[in-house]
This record gives sequence, C-alpha cells and structure tokens, in this order.
Amino acid sequence: MTDFDAVVIGAGNAGLTAATTLQRGGLRTLLVERHSVPGGCGTSFRRGRFEFEVALHQLSGVGAEGQERRTLRGLFGKLGVLGKIDFVQEDDLYRAVVPGCYDVTIPADWDQAVEALEFAFPGNRENLKRFFGLVREVTFWKTAAMRGIPAGKIDQVFFRNALRTLQDVLDEHFGDARIKHALSAYWFYLGQPPSKLSFQDMAATLFAYLEFKPWHVKGGSQAMSSALFESYAEAGGTALLNTAVDRITTGGGAVTGVRLSDGQEFSTRDVVSNAALPLTYDLLDGKTPAAVRADLATRRVGVSAFVLHMGLAAPPAELGFTTSTSFIGADLDNDRAHATMRTLEPARTICVSSYDVTPIGFAPPGSTHASLMTLQYAKPWETVPPAQYASTKFAYAETLLDRIEVLVPDVRAAIEEVDVATPVTLERYLGHPGGAIYGYAQDRTEGWVFRDDEHGSAVPGLHVAGSWSGLGGFQPTFEAGARVANRMLRENAARVRN
Repeated sequence: MTDFDAVVIGAGNAGLTAATTLQRGGLRTLLVERHSVPGGCGTSFRRGRFEFEVALHQLSGVGAEGQERRTLRGLFGKLGVLGKIDFVQEDDLYRAVVPGCYDVTIPADWDQAVEALEFAFPGNRENLKRFFGLVREVTFWKTAAMRGIPAGKIDQVFFRNALRTLQDVLDEHFGDARIKHALSAYWFYLGQPPSKLSFQDMAATLFAYLEFKPWHVKGGSQAMSSALFESYAEAGGTALLNTAVDRITTGGGAVTGVRLSDGQEFSTRDVVSNAALPLTYDLLDGKTPAAVRADLATRRVGVSAFVLHMGLAAPPAELGFTTSTSFIGADLDNDRAHATMRTLEPARTICVSSYDVTPIGFAPPGSTHASLMTLQYAKPWETVPPAQYASTKFAYAETLLDRIEVLVPDVRAAIEEVDVATPVTLERYLGHPGGAIYGYAQDRTEGWVFRDDEHGSAVPGLHVAGSWSGLGGFQPTFEAGARVANRMLRENAARVRN
C-alpha cells in the first residue's frame, strides 16, 4: 500500500482544484507547496493601510445563480467552496482608450456591447453582430470538440476558423482600425498580439466575459485560494507548506513517489504537477524521455509582467476611475506594443485595475486600490546590473504613470503606498522560467489542437495541470486542475473494478 494515492505539487489554481477534487473523490492526497501560503498567483499582500491584489484583474466564467452548469460557480459548488466566496459582478468588460483616437466603454452584455461600439464607431452594427455571432459559434464548437464530439459532427464553421489569427478575423469583419483595436484589448490576458493570437482562444475569452460576466472577489484571489485549501483540509487532505518537492521517484519507467526538500519520502502511484512543465520534468530521478525533450525544444517561454501596485488616498470617482478595468494604448499598433515588451522602452499599452469602483474590501474608506500592469519579457530585466535595478524599475514605473494620467490626471499626488514587481520578481516568487504568467507563448501552435499535455504524459503516473499545459489565466487553470483530477478518479475507479 502506498503512503498516498496521489501527490499534488504546487498549491496554485490548478493544484488546489486538483487536490480538492481528488481528496473529495476519495483518494488519499498530499498537497506540497513551497510557499508559506496557498495560492500561487492567487494571493495578496499588505502595504500600510492597503492590501494589494497580486494577479486577478477580472474573473471570467463565474456566471450568475442558475448558471452553474459548466461555470466556475458550478465547479466551486462541487468543491464545497461556493458558500465561502463572495463574488462581485462588474457591469462593463472594460474601457479602451487611445488618446486622441478613441475612448469607448464596452458593457458586459452582447446587445449593449453592440450598441456602445456602434455609437463609438458608427456604421458597424451588422458587422458587430456577425463578429459576435462567430465568437459564439466557434466557442460552442470548440467546447464540443474538446469534449470528444466526433469530427464529422462538428460544424464546418469551427474548422474554417480554428487556426485563424484574431487579426485575420477582425480584418474580415471591420475596416476601421479603431474598432479592431478596441475589440482586441483582451489579448493582454492571453499574452500574444492579435497577429499571432488564435481567434478561437480570443473567442472563448470574449464569450466567457460576455455570457457569464466579469467578476471580482471580496478579499481578492487569496479568498478563493484559502476557501479551496480549507475545503481540501475539511475533506481530510494532508498539506505541507514551506516545503518543496526535490525529486519525483520512478521505477520501471513509472512514478513511484516523491522526495521532499526536508528529506521526507512518500510513495504514491500518481503525481499531479502544477509546476512549470520544464521544471516538472527536471524533477524526475531518471532521464526525461526523448519525446518530451524534443517537444519542449519546440516551445517558447511566454511573457511575464511589470506591475505597479498603488494605494491612492482618494475615492475612485474623485480620481476619475469610471470602470474597474481599462486598457490604455499609445496608438493602434499592437505589434509595436508587443515588440517593446522585449525592451526597457516606455510601456506602450497598460491594463488598469481599480478594485474599488465596485469595492472588494482591500482599500480603507475614501481611498482606492489600483494596479497598473504591462506585459514584459524577463530578458531585459535579467541584464540590468544589480546596483541599477531599483532605479531602473522605478524609472520604468513612471512610464506606466505617464499612461494612466490620461484617465487619472492627479494620480501621482494621490499615491500613499506603492509597490513594484518586475518579471524578475515574478520569477522569484512563482518559480516560473522567465517569470512567465501564462506559461508557454500562447500562439496557435500552443493550442489544444497541437498540444495535449493534460491527457497523460510520457511517464505513467505523472499528470500535469495549469498554465504550462494549456491556456493561462484563472478560469482555465481552475478548470484544468479539476479536469485532470476527475480523469484520474475515473481511471482509479476502472483499476478497482478490474
């Protein structure tokens, strides 16, 4: 008999849902986390009077009461945490602004979104209806295909659009560069510009936010992490914090157990890794299979982020925040913005999150908790000399403040607390190569059509779940952990029957 039926490495989003699903499904599970708190990216920290949200800008796929089927609300209900989480709905998707070019706020509703965009960019009503119709169709058939519906039963609309870029689809529907830019703002949540991003991935993202609305969580993402961790413990799960897995032991080519950083060893038949894929295979006590090495050599580490967290000594309305989420660009050139992310040139596009337009409880009364984020790769930061690191990061932070002054002219005067995270910061805290926040670069070759990391690895008993084995972001990784765990439960049940 093994010490545990399953060991889960990492208490990030996918690790938490995997461990909770397995334990509640009847498997004796060990969850190992190297940090002192569960959550990974889903956490927060305090500075002065403020608590700062680390990573959650908007939570997709929650759905309202009555929409439990195939939503996070339904998943959290199954995991016993729905009553522990207080969701806060946002009315708008986002405000998109390019100074001197356009300024539009898109409501979180299919019909209202069409009306708002038609008002801002007249003459596009029918094209918008066609575009949103395609978003719905492609998402429906993508979901059907991923659930194993035979190819012969999948509508051709999916095959015609599955491998197209977002830019290609936008160009087909619209002639106005401004509306194309406004509709593509969520590429920041996926890490690739429209010219490289798969349309099916953007379609799924837009569908999740328009159909099931964007949400925040009272207490921030740490509230979700803590609720899942609590449910796991209530089900009898064993957890070790401040502990890392040093080795995944194997025998006969299959998983046999784990060895921890404190010297403990535990036997198990199955390991679920929420760690980065290359790091996961580095943990194996034997050679990484040749097929895995060949596959990893074809993949590129994705983008990281630069984040400026702020505690502002004034309420949102007084400062000029009108939406919880805003995207501000220097111009309409997304490819140039993406290219700049490999340099220390001033940020060209930023995502602004104001967590107190609809408060989540982090800022004291009469104040505002806000973050400014831009995507950046780690390489330029890794070459900054240590003696110049602090001055370089604060100088770069000023370029983000320059961008937000379009919306919040007096932002600098209102700053009470501030903290800055660079890709180097994220690499240190997350343990991800390059500080990558979405795993591998999510271009069309990284989609489920070409990669199938979740459905078994080259090592029997090793399972992977999270942003490095699929789409990044909160909703996809929560769902991935549960999906992998449920497949393991089915396989275990089949073993018992046989």
